[in-house]
Amino acid sequence: MVGNDLAANSFSGRTLNKKPTSPRTLFSSIMSGVAMFCAVLALIPLFAVLYYVMVQGFSYLNLDLFLKLPPPPLVKGGGFGNAFIGTLITVGLASLISIPFGVMAAIYLAEFARDTKLAYWINFFTNVLSGVPSIVIGVFAYALVVIRTGTFSAVAGGVALAVLMLPTIVRTATEALEAVPRDFRQAAIGLGATRIQTTLGIVLPAAVPAILTGVMLAIARAAGETAPILFTALFNQFWNRPIWQGGLWEPTATMSMLVYNFSVVPYKNQQQLAWAGALVLVALVLVTSIAARFLTRRRR
Repeated sequence: MVGNDLAANSFSGRTLNKKPTSPRTLFSSIMSGVAMFCAVLALIPLFAVLYYVMVQGFSYLNLDLFLKLPPPPLVKGGGFGNAFIGTLITVGLASLISIPFGVMAAIYLAEFARDTKLAYWINFFTNVLSGVPSIVIGVFAYALVVIRTGTFSAVAGGVALAVLMLPTIVRTATEALEAVPRDFRQAAIGLGATRIQTTLGIVLPAAVPAILTGVMLAIARAAGETAPILFTALFNQFWNRPIWQGGLWEPTATMSMLVYNFSVVPYKNQQQLAWAGALVLVALVLVTSIAARFLTRRRR
């Protein structure tokens, strides 16, 4: 009885109901309003860019854009079929290089070298690489591939984009693997599984949704990069030869370079093509991001 009386006295006069006029409630409401205002301000540039690109480029979209070559100045029609295919090829090559290396590096960092000095330094240099300007990576790929082979090519562009994608894949995959509960590992080892079997059979499948999201984001970023392509794949006004005839070792058109080239020319028809290309490029990035979210939810 004495304890109950003390508790009743200590809470007398207090209530869980918020008073709208109390200083704490007013301060919380004001800060919530400021945070919401800042969030809206941060989204304005995104929606402004999307709106302007859609207004300028939507009226020029048609099927011929994906089937024809870029037109000469002052000639109506044409398309960017070679640039669309070139983008798929360069980004595909980059994905083939960066995804296996990135995921394997993440497995090593998260499962075999966690909390070691080696893991610390690898993470440090990965973060440094993610901050290197894309044009520097383009110059690196130029020295590594273009000078040695003597030609601009889709392979050189793929190498540059692979270096660009690698830090994103390593970081997201490492965090995804580290987020898997330790109980999973302990249960698998308790049942007699080796460390490799636990990693590949238990931990990696559990982290696949998050890894896939990071991969898709890296692909979306690579598809829109221009500076590395400027030094590696360059551009091509025509279709590349088939792959089996050496088409991968020729200068290759990409969507980002097409937008860059045609947006600064004085010819109306090529400017319109640049707007349509920008819209397709933004749509590719948007669809890739939405697909990553959709696949992640389905895996959950």
